[in-house]
Amino acid sequence: MVKRLSLRALTDEEVAGLRKLLRKRTAPRRLVDRARIVWWMHEGWWAGDIVKYRRVSLPTVRLWITRFNAEGLDGLRDRPRSGRPATYTPEQTGEVVAVALTAPRTLGLPFACWTLDRLQAYLHDERDLPIKRSRIDELLRGEGLRWRQQETWFGERVDPAFAEKRGPSSPCTRPHQKAAS
Repeated sequence: MVKRLSLRALTDEEVAGLRKLLRKRTAPRRLVDRARIVWWMHEGWWAGDIVKYRRVSLPTVRLWITRFNAEGLDGLRDRPRSGRPATYTPEQTGEVVAVALTAPRTLGLPFACWTLDRLQAYLHDERDLPIKRSRIDELLRGEGLRWRQQETWFGERVDPAFAEKRGPSSPCTRPHQKAAS
């Protein structure tokens, strides 16, 4: 014999919490739908009527009423789901971000800025942290850091002898006009 589904008596705080949740426009849709199921049961609806009106299954209505009876409003929230555990610890993630924010020259490296390939090689060789460049990019984006696509120079060029190595400009190139002072 199937036990009849019933909702326990609600406290004043739970009634106020349900009303607030039902009016909230920024709450997740699933949470509002679950609160609506509980509210209708509180208003005296039968489980079968909720199934027909909301177009949900009877096991779904049973699940949310049972969890609400046991846990209150917190029972309507999603529980953690199973899945693959995090690959990198928070310490390793912090190390990746800290190295990316450090100037390579301060670490004794012969280049002025990081690329994903350079960062991956450094972390693997020097810090013994094998991590893919795509994962490095995800971690940095997750921290709100933007990655530069190419190196640029500010102020002096990296090579001080650049002008001598380059040689004179082509005779076809017009000379630059000097700005008026």
